[in-house]
Amino acid sequence: MAPSGPGSARRRCRRALYWIPVLFISLLLGWSYYAYAVQLCIVSMENIGEQVVCLIAYHLLFAMFVWSYWKTILTLPMNPSKEFHLSYAEKELLEREPRGEAHQEVLRRAAKDLPIYTRTMSGAIRYCDRCQLIKPDRCHHCSVCDKCILKMDHHCPWVNNCVGFSNYKFFLLFLAYSLLYCLFIAATDLQYFIKFWTNGLPDTQAKFHIMFLFFAAAMFSVSLSSLFGYHCWLVSKNKSTLEAFRSPVFRHGTDKNGFSLGFSKNMRQVFGDEKKYWLLPIFSSLGDGCSFPTCLVNQDPEQPSTPAGLNSSSKNSENHQFPAKPLRESQSHLLTDSQSWTEGSTSLGKGNAGMSNPALTMENET
Repeated sequence: MAPSGPGSARRRCRRALYWIPVLFISLLLGWSYYAYAVQLCIVSMENIGEQVVCLIAYHLLFAMFVWSYWKTILTLPMNPSKEFHLSYAEKELLEREPRGEAHQEVLRRAAKDLPIYTRTMSGAIRYCDRCQLIKPDRCHHCSVCDKCILKMDHHCPWVNNCVGFSNYKFFLLFLAYSLLYCLFIAATDLQYFIKFWTNGLPDTQAKFHIMFLFFAAAMFSVSLSSLFGYHCWLVSKNKSTLEAFRSPVFRHGTDKNGFSLGFSKNMRQVFGDEKKYWLLPIFSSLGDGCSFPTCLVNQDPEQPSTPAGLNSSSKNSENHQFPAKPLRESQSHLLTDSQSWTEGSTSLGKGNAGMSNPALTMENET
């Protein structure tokens, strides 16, 4: 039986406190249902047709809001696969080596067959001491969850969960449906809110529910619209919140648009190829969260394409030192529509047969 003490009791209390924001949202949502469906639609609306239309539309938005919200909460964030974890021998070797070049040499050997292209600010392999693994691209350690999260965006207290690769689509839909929910309530409640101030409503408890319902819906609409707009911009640029504040670092240096593939493909990376699933909180994102196509590995489709040839490919090789590690199938097919890996660079690559990752090989040589 696991020992229990003050430390474990504090952890349990802390975990319980993390659910307070979720409880607040749930209670607020429950009250809004009662205020709108009962006090506004059933008690205050006199037109039967208006009642029916408002109740149907309201319940549709309410169902999608609740579904996407709890899907964001209950979907566990994905962690790096076993191939990114160090073996027992590598861990022992790493512990014996002091911090510095020898330490990095161990990590470079462990990472030579992994699909990683990003580095630390100093150009070193991204390694998590806490989890004892080599971080995949776009992966970060969450101090609240105490785990490395694939394509981590942020830890959200309102869902008591990390928002990352596994639930980012659900989080976006949660923002979208909660915004629509608030806008719909504010729009349909407006005329009754005006009647409240002109004494056009009967003197019952319904009038106070109608007043506070409009205030709450209007207030949340403003905050949600800015947050949803910001995340739409992030999706269009293929960035996470963390990457917007600190641009990813590649072998050649920092590049704020390193993962952008163009608006259409950026959207498909989050929402998937089948548009029938885009508006539903069903997982349809592309890839496995461990590797991502990048405009530094493949030509950026937003830039004008250049004819395939030795000169252009040689120039690109000097500027970017392209890694040759193949992308996962579910991600790499995003790039099949655009020109990539020109014939000249392919012929140059034949001379480097046997190099798993030229970028890492160049680091070893230098």
